[in-house]
Amino acid sequence: MGKVTFNMTMSLDGFVAGPNDGPGNGLGDGGDRLFKWYFSGNTEIPISDGRMVLKVSPQSAELLKDAFGTYGAGVWGRRTFDIAEGWGGHPPGAPCFVVTHTVPQEWVKEGSPFTFVTNGIESAIRQAKKAAGDKDVVVCTASILQQCLKAGLLDEIYIDLVPVLLGSGVRLFDQLGTEPIELESIRAIEAPGVTHLGFRVVK
Repeated sequence: MGKVTFNMTMSLDGFVAGPNDGPGNGLGDGGDRLFKWYFSGNTEIPISDGRMVLKVSPQSAELLKDAFGTYGAGVWGRRTFDIAEGWGGHPPGAPCFVVTHTVPQEWVKEGSPFTFVTNGIESAIRQAKKAAGDKDVVVCTASILQQCLKAGLLDEIYIDLVPVLLGSGVRLFDQLGTEPIELESIRAIEAPGVTHLGFRVVK
């Protein structure tokens, strides 16, 4: 059985988007700096059904290829889904489970890559695991990460750490409560413009 993992790019001061993030400004004010490493290399990695091509360093490319190879399903939050405008129907990975209170009916149709889950994070992870089979379920937004950590559902955390201080915006590790969550370091790889870190959640 695969693992439940999380992966996201983060600033040194803990932000995954700048302030005022929303449709048309997905990474917030100044947040585009977080993704500079995705387009600063010479090794091409197509994503979103080939509609976007990343250009990264060879070191980063190897890690991204490994990550995409283990991807079985993804779990996203509704706010991220809305900010990305449903990725035009081509999410970075499919199948894609979206945790929400209300279902956007325009996306409920045959061939849609989205499954909308209205009964909580545990149900979303359970459905994603079933869809993923032996591959990993990848949690893809800050709010879903926080919910998974509090519920004891997450196995590994991967952070692409960018050497920039955003100062404000969307924090990755908010809303975790007061109990410490122990982690074990499993990866630290330097690459141009980014450091790839990995941690196992100690249970």
